Amino acid sequence: MKLILTQQVAGLGGPGDVIEVKDGYGRNYLVPRQFAIQWTKGAEKQIAVIKKARAAREIATLEQAKEIADSLKGLKVAVKAQAGKSGRLFGAVTAGDIAEAVKAAGGPDIDKRRIEIGNPIKTTGSHQVTVRLHPEVAGTVNLNVA
Repeated sequence: MKLILTQQVAGLGGPGDVIEVKDGYGRNYLVPRQFAIQWTKGAEKQIAVIKKARAAREIATLEQAKEIADSLKGLKVAVKAQAGKSGRLFGAVTAGDIAEAVKAAGGPDIDKRRIEIGNPIKTTGSHQVTVRLHPEVAGTVNLNVA
């Protein structure tokens, strides 16, 4: 099955990439979750639009990604969330919350889709979160949940 990706999918590619996958994977996972659209000659025209939007969000160079990673290291990022008496949150800290907190702390504007949270953050305290800035560069954010 030939598909056009609309979002970043680990192991497959990024928005605008034309991929070939097994029928069941495409039909049952990628298309229903709107990670991809069916490839047609008409849909191929949308690739240019998707790639243009991707280029606007993309960090252009490796040097720029390293600069952003360095600026994230020294940044003190705090997120306030509602918690119980034991320190357990009534929910979880999301990638969107982290992106907003980084921007509020004076850091760079980061796309929430680039933030990788290993285990859900459901407790108060200090946590480390990885930000995939470039295929070769990953930065870490020290997050304090209060």
